[in-house]
Amino acid sequence: MEYHRLGKSELNVSVIGLGTWAIGGFFWGPTDEKEAIAAIQKAIDSGINLIDTAPIYGDGHSEETIGKAIKGHRQQVVIATKCGARLKDGKPLNDLTPKSIRKELEVSLKLLDTDVIDLYQCHFPDPNTPIEETMAEMSKMKAEGKIRCIGVSNFDVTLLQKAKKVAPIVSNQVQYSMLNRDIEKELVPFCQEQDIGILAYGPMGGGILTGKYKEMPKFEAGDARSFFYNYYQEPQWSQVQTLLKALESIAARHGKPVSQVAVNWARQQPGITSALVGARSHKQAEANAAAGNWQLSADEMASIKEALKQALG
Repeated sequence: MEYHRLGKSELNVSVIGLGTWAIGGFFWGPTDEKEAIAAIQKAIDSGINLIDTAPIYGDGHSEETIGKAIKGHRQQVVIATKCGARLKDGKPLNDLTPKSIRKELEVSLKLLDTDVIDLYQCHFPDPNTPIEETMAEMSKMKAEGKIRCIGVSNFDVTLLQKAKKVAPIVSNQVQYSMLNRDIEKELVPFCQEQDIGILAYGPMGGGILTGKYKEMPKFEAGDARSFFYNYYQEPQWSQVQTLLKALESIAARHGKPVSQVAVNWARQQPGITSALVGARSHKQAEANAAAGNWQLSADEMASIKEALKQALG
């Protein structure tokens, strides 16, 4: 497993991180806690030290599960959780007010069974709260020793510029994959210039880049793959199937699953510190971690670039 320094922080994180949205149980169907704990522990055993979660992932269930899984392993992991997105009356609410994030922090510390959060991130922008107020409170939390580093998630360049004037921002977590490259134009260059690490979530495109779906699936209402990702509908579905043929060829050459090709493509891109990949079983966790043990060649990266052009335009 490779490890990279996260922005200007002292945190060294694995190039493959464990995302735990699905472990929370909401938006991804039911989850088995024992298997989720096994997945987390297998990820750690396989060299993954970055575990990313959030209060909204199962309304605290993901954080609580992680807390149970890392008992006896706390010093081996970098815990990244978030604030500012929670459920109210069963619906998501963005709230980055100082009072709200302070309350969320205390709950997260308890659920994760830890005295300090290694990376505390604003989950989504809150248009109703000045980011300066949010960052001032985050700085207080850091000074109190309750968080080690401050990060953000889903922030654009303009908001990042405002935030970093108040507090040291070490990372920005954003969606990034072969199928969603919006960050490449402005966000990646800015983060590279400012030494802000990028944590890429969704590198497998909500699972479609695993190649396991041979026919267009029909997900239950409320499943994240039916609303958060648009790849399971036309014309995106057919375009991705064309792309997968090229990825399958590369995977076969290495004797690796297609999913690892997709993850390695993302984590090898300029500015990307770590690719966050979900796992709900120990087998998935082990397979995902294995992507951190090899890399795509320059020729293979070039062939994927051409395949993307041909399939997606």
